[in-house]
Amino acid sequence: MTDSQSADRPLRPPIVLTDKAHGLPYSKGLMAQSFMSTGLPPSRAYAAAKKMEDDMRDRGELRLTMGRLNEVAEVTLREVAGEDYATRYHRLTAISKLDKPLIILIGGTTGVGKSTIATEVAHRLGITRIVSTDSIRQVMRGIFSKDLMPAIYESSFDAWRNLRVPVPVGADPVIVGFREQTAVVTTGIVSLIERAVVEGESMVVEGIHIVPGYIEPSSFDNAWVVPLVIDVQDEDAHRSHFYIREVQTDGTRPFEKYRAAFDNIRLLGHYIEDLAREHGTPLIHSHQLDRTVAETLEHIVGAVIGEAGDAPGGPDANRDEGSGAQT
Repeated sequence: MTDSQSADRPLRPPIVLTDKAHGLPYSKGLMAQSFMSTGLPPSRAYAAAKKMEDDMRDRGELRLTMGRLNEVAEVTLREVAGEDYATRYHRLTAISKLDKPLIILIGGTTGVGKSTIATEVAHRLGITRIVSTDSIRQVMRGIFSKDLMPAIYESSFDAWRNLRVPVPVGADPVIVGFREQTAVVTTGIVSLIERAVVEGESMVVEGIHIVPGYIEPSSFDNAWVVPLVIDVQDEDAHRSHFYIREVQTDGTRPFEKYRAAFDNIRLLGHYIEDLAREHGTPLIHSHQLDRTVAETLEHIVGAVIGEAGDAPGGPDANRDEGSGAQT
C-alpha cells in the first residue's frame, strides 16, 4: 500500500471502555495477554483478541463497559478454544475483583521449581510483588549477628551445623536445624504479609521456609491467604533440576553443592510434604511447567472463588465496575 493510499484510508474509530478514566481504548495486545493467562498459546491468544475486536466492530459495539468486555471475551474464548478456556478466563477475571489482597504462599524443598512457578503464577494473576524467603533470611542476616541468631547463617539443609542446643534423642539434626531456621524466618514472613495487608497489595511468597503449621492462613482476616507445597516425586528428575539451575545461573548456584546435600534436601522435602498432609495443605507435583502452573492456578482460584465462581463480597459483585482482565 502506498503512502497516498494509506492517507486516503479512513481511520476506524476506537473501541472504548466507558467505565475507565478518559475512555481507555481496547487493546488487542493486552487482551491477548489476558487470554494467555488461561494457558492459550500466544498465536491463538492474539488471533482470538483480533477476532474479538472484529466481531465488536461488526456489531457496531464501540463503547462498552469492562463487564461487557469480559462477557465478550468469554464468548470468544468459548468459540475459538472451548469451554474450559472460557471458564478459566471467567475465574481468573474474578480473582482481579477480590475485595481483599491475595497472598499466595508456595513452599517445598530446595530445587522443586518454586521460584519459576511463583513467577509464572504471579504474571498470570497480574501480581507484581514476589518475595523469596531466602531474601527475607538474607535481610535478617544484616540485622542479627551470627552469635545472636546462628540458624540463619547456613543453607536450610545445613542449618543443623549451627545448632546451639542438644538434639533430642532419636531426632534428626537436619530436621531440628531446619525447624529452628524456619521458626526464625517465619517471623519475617508474617511481618511481610501483615505489611501487604495494610497496603492492600497482593503478593506471592515462595521458599522452603513456607512450611505448613508455621503460619495460620485464617489469622489474616483482611486477606485471602492461600498456601500450597510443590514436590518432585522422582529423585532423578529432582536431581536434574540442580544441573539445569547451574547452567541457567552461569555457575553461581553450582550443581555439586546441591548434589552433595541431596539426601538432606530430599529429607526436608519429605518432612514438609508430611506436614502438608497433616495440615490439609495441597501438594502439587512438579512435572511439566505449564501443567504444574495450570494446576497451581486452578487450586488458587478454587480456594478463593470456590466452585460456584463467587467469593463473598467480591469477584462477581458489581461486575460492570470491577477491574477487568485487560487492565
